[in-house]
Amino acid sequence: MFNNVNNPFAQKSVSSSTSSDSNGKHQKEEPKKELKKYIDEEEPDEVKIGGRPILTEDEVSAMVKSYIAKLKSENSDNEKIVKNLDKYLERFDIKKFMKKNPNMTSPDFYMVMYNETEGLIK
Repeated sequence: MFNNVNNPFAQKSVSSSTSSDSNGKHQKEEPKKELKKYIDEEEPDEVKIGGRPILTEDEVSAMVKSYIAKLKSENSDNEKIVKNLDKYLERFDIKKFMKKNPNMTSPDFYMVMYNETEGLIK
């Protein structure tokens, strides 16, 4: 109601400064083209952080033995846990493990091993 009181532009249409510019159309269209370019551009879904190297079978095998040995030493007072860890190590198949967890880095390895051995310790 009071928007038009003492407003010198009430009856006039106000044009933006970019439209009065001779290059105004180019300035308005360029962000849309740029946005469309980013939307149309395909990027891989997987992002690798830190650039850690992918582990080989030999490295994973050595890390599993080391991980199980550390768990056995931490739980040396409980024979049941030590036996469970020995059974896990006997049944461990590196080919199956690598097929189940491809392109694994060292942080991935520790996460997977924690999830697999958590039930054996408790």
